Amino acid sequence: MQTKTPRAYIEISRKNLVHNILEFRKILDKKTKIAIALKGNAYGHGLKEVASFLNNYVDYFQVDSIEELETLRKVSKNKTFVLGFLQKSDLEKVLKLKCILSIFNFDQLKEINNLSLKKKQIQEIVLPIDALLGREGFFLEDLPKILSIIKKNKYLKLTGIYAHFANIEDTKDFSHAQKQIDIYKKAVAFTKDFGFENIDTHISATSGVLVYEILEKENSIVRIGIGLYGMWPADHLKNNFKEINLKPVLSWKTKIAQVKVLEKDMTIGYGLTYKTTQKTKIAVIPQGYADGFDRAFSNDAFVLIKGTRCKILGRVMMNMCVADVSHLKSVKAEDEVVLLGKQGKEEILAEEIALKKTINYEITTRINPLLPRIIV
Repeated sequence: MQTKTPRAYIEISRKNLVHNILEFRKILDKKTKIAIALKGNAYGHGLKEVASFLNNYVDYFQVDSIEELETLRKVSKNKTFVLGFLQKSDLEKVLKLKCILSIFNFDQLKEINNLSLKKKQIQEIVLPIDALLGREGFFLEDLPKILSIIKKNKYLKLTGIYAHFANIEDTKDFSHAQKQIDIYKKAVAFTKDFGFENIDTHISATSGVLVYEILEKENSIVRIGIGLYGMWPADHLKNNFKEINLKPVLSWKTKIAQVKVLEKDMTIGYGLTYKTTQKTKIAVIPQGYADGFDRAFSNDAFVLIKGTRCKILGRVMMNMCVADVSHLKSVKAEDEVVLLGKQGKEEILAEEIALKKTINYEITTRINPLLPRIIV
């Protein structure tokens, strides 16, 4: 009996997820705790699917929004950072869901303060430091005021202080990263001197772990995102950092909808961007930019069919694209198509499909969340 599979789906490798976690474990200090980034639907891999499997492998999860936290709470009660901005209207609901909140401004802190007092519920919070990132976070001069507010309320519990690197993967010029580190260390020291001694500290995501954390071992938590999913922050890190071997976790699969032969001088798709120069056998593929297969891939990307690269011809459409299969003798409707991942000896990585026009994890994050995620 034939096993039924969806028309298109995302396949998640359980084996590679575990492998990647263990690769980071072996280079980190044994005391270092790992927070896994699940934002952006787990970088397109499926928030619920990844979280439900990794519950026992990591110390924390990390999400961006109340919607992501609500989704996560359906499958996990694990300690979770919400590091994105939350509106005042969402705070009461968030307190019920139990998480560790990042503070974005003084008004938000005041509202959390009032809610925690009202409910007599201790709320864990973490402070972001803007150490030359120019994004969210507080400056050094803000710390006396905000720490005083926290200290006065017994229901607010400061458990950590953190920052983000802006360009740590640039190993040729570490000057900006060093300035960030210096500012962040001052913030940590000031916070501890203020009386918050037993707090967690974290500044490193995947890039920071590879470039900084394994040497310094100063921070109690690292936040791993793209590395968990088997993607590298930069090509030179992949080529030069031999201590770990990361394996891609995601494969994007669909099926051929139709195979036919076009005569010479026929155009393919909208905009007449491709005209055949000879008789050409094509496969119509039921995936397009609404599914996350970007319109920028028009005439400039490949898919795998029968373990062979097949070039995209013409414009990628909303729900379809067309590939050249003239070189394949035996190909028919419902044959498997791999848009991202491995088939036979060939493999298409997110780095390749990005076509140098974006970053690898934007490719996976933008895959339509309605496509089924299947852990294998």
